[in-house]
Amino acid sequence: MDENNSVDVKLPIGEKLPSFNLIDSSLLEKIDRLFACNAGDYVDLPQLVVVGQQSSGKSSVLEGLTGLPFPRDSGLCTRFATQITFRRSNESKISASIIPSKDCSDTHRRSMQSWGKKELDILDAKSFAVIMREVIDLMGVGPTSEPGSPAFSKDVLVLEIAGPEQEHFSVIDVPGTFKKITEGQTTTNDIALVFDMVKGYMENPRSVMLTVVPCTSDIANEDVVQLADDLDPCGNRTLGVLTKPDLVDEGAEGGILNVINGKSHRLKLGWHLVRNLGQRELRDKANSRGSLEDKFFKTKAPWNTVDKAKVGVPALRIRLQKILTDHIRREFPKVKVDIRKKLQEAEKALRVLGPKRQTAQEQSQFLTDIASEFQDLANSASRAQYVQSDFFGEVARRRLATVAVNRGEVFAENMTDMGHEFNFVEEKNEGDDEGEGEEEEEEEKEEDEEDEDSDSLDEGSVTPSFDDEPFVGSGTSRKSTRLVTEDVDIVDYVIEAEKITSPRSDDILEWLTGVHRKNRGFELGSFDCSLLVMTMQHQARKWKALAKGYISDMIAIVHTLVLDLLDHVVPDKNLLGNLMSVLSEQLQAKYLRAMEQTDFLLKIELEGTPATYNHAFTEVLNKCRAERVKRQLESQVFEIENHGSVVRLCDIVQTHPLSNSEQVVREIHDILKSYYELSRKRFVDNVRMQAADHFLVTGPNTPLKLFSPRFVSSLTPAQLDEVVGEEENAKRQRARLEKEIGLLKECMAILR
Repeated sequence: MDENNSVDVKLPIGEKLPSFNLIDSSLLEKIDRLFACNAGDYVDLPQLVVVGQQSSGKSSVLEGLTGLPFPRDSGLCTRFATQITFRRSNESKISASIIPSKDCSDTHRRSMQSWGKKELDILDAKSFAVIMREVIDLMGVGPTSEPGSPAFSKDVLVLEIAGPEQEHFSVIDVPGTFKKITEGQTTTNDIALVFDMVKGYMENPRSVMLTVVPCTSDIANEDVVQLADDLDPCGNRTLGVLTKPDLVDEGAEGGILNVINGKSHRLKLGWHLVRNLGQRELRDKANSRGSLEDKFFKTKAPWNTVDKAKVGVPALRIRLQKILTDHIRREFPKVKVDIRKKLQEAEKALRVLGPKRQTAQEQSQFLTDIASEFQDLANSASRAQYVQSDFFGEVARRRLATVAVNRGEVFAENMTDMGHEFNFVEEKNEGDDEGEGEEEEEEEKEEDEEDEDSDSLDEGSVTPSFDDEPFVGSGTSRKSTRLVTEDVDIVDYVIEAEKITSPRSDDILEWLTGVHRKNRGFELGSFDCSLLVMTMQHQARKWKALAKGYISDMIAIVHTLVLDLLDHVVPDKNLLGNLMSVLSEQLQAKYLRAMEQTDFLLKIELEGTPATYNHAFTEVLNKCRAERVKRQLESQVFEIENHGSVVRLCDIVQTHPLSNSEQVVREIHDILKSYYELSRKRFVDNVRMQAADHFLVTGPNTPLKLFSPRFVSSLTPAQLDEVVGEEENAKRQRARLEKEIGLLKECMAILR
């Protein structure tokens, strides 16, 4: 590369610059490609950055290092970072482009990315100035920008020079810091903006800082020197460059020599001294920077006494070669690790957002996958296949089949033990003498009282009585605490807790006699069938509380499982709330249907005409009648050898004759007892199989079957978007993560 209009590379006129040979070009090319795709927004990249105050000679140092003619016009001073890259290529070309700042608007980003001069014919002082003016106007900075606009930009101008004779080298020039504002051109905000921008580049732990300071300034007061000390206290990545030694006042040279020789303001990497061309020398085209600088350090005292390795641009390139080589080789493996880690973090964050769901197809597929998982678990729960998933674990309430069977068993036991209002007449000897009968009656009364005292659980039983633990046997529900149904949004479909008392031990025959006396007609030796309906309703009046308590518990059991399943399969709380708002109405209808079926079964059993084709009714009734006759005849029994117990025919006819009313009451009792037992068993099975199992647990249209792929397919696009459509914040986050992941994957491909 030379400055004398080299035909091959079309660069400005000047002497042939020695090759940099700083480091393996392929390694530097990878770093430049990482910069080009904005990888620096996510990880720190090794880079050479030149910093210094305005008028420190920074641009002249860069011009010496790169051979590029940086504009001297004060209106074209550095207002943005410029990345200059030289690379070897079979084809000679010069290109310019802009990397927009990370926090710019989408409109500004598109504007910056659309600008680009891929093939510049030449990059001399004039064309360089044209590019700088064009970029300044495009970024909206500088004197010609609108009032109130910043004078500096965080965008980065990228200049790339490629050719067969180029050696790979990359450097970043940032605006010079300043402390005084220029009326109409800069503001206090610009001072802070530039300082923060420079500090941002210097904070990168992988940047090598070329800190430019004029010999005419007090080094101790230079902001960039102090900042470099703070950010690089070990001095592993700071190289100081002193400029303008030709302008040092006579007698002040000793202080500069002390700095160069490491006697003051020490830096681990040291200081270097260069001599830039003055304005008069720049105008004289016969002057060459290299020859003038070489002559100056050979002949001008006391600078001719300085170690030649620490003066002049050629020696500076050699020092940079070693510093950059060591630094980049040390940091490059860390870059790979950081990019891989950032990629993993971004992919994890994207997974947390779940599958993309912005179009109707994406939303439907997303919700269908969730519904399928829900159905798999629901089917396992209702079939007692608990080993299919960790979802069931040790949480007993999720084992639906087991909880449902145990609760149904408790319902059946409660109906058997406590469903009747009066205890039916037990088998006892009515032919005993009065004293004996009174004694036995007294004993039974005492036993009943003892039973009532010992069975306090029965007296205080509560229905419904579902809790979070499984029902393990008879009576468990009597000890358990009722589920607070308000917590699961089903309070409108379940009954309030109600105490169920133990059956009464009063004389049921006395009660039946009273009922018969109040309702008999002109029947002879019989009774009206309405008496059976009337007595059946009274005897079974606790069925409603027991049955609806059972179904209330089953609704709570099923609904709790629905909520647990949804909480398990739905990835976020907002989506869960949206889904429940769509499901709730249909879920409530299914719960109501189970309760309505229970009401229907109660109505059939207690308000309908008593009926049965079950021969067990006749068998039980005949048994009751036979047992009654047997009890009446037991006092007339005597033993005959070889014939066993016998009763005389006349005794059968004459033994304890009953009045017509008493006979009817006994008949009512036996029929009621026979029909009640049959009806109770039938009712328990029907409530269990129809209201509980069919409508809540195992049927084809239970609440657990609602949320399914078929349900998802029935939703309109508007409903899908309402349920699973991503919120704007999630959309922005997804777009950001997708962009970041794409960029980091591109970076990983570069690093292979």
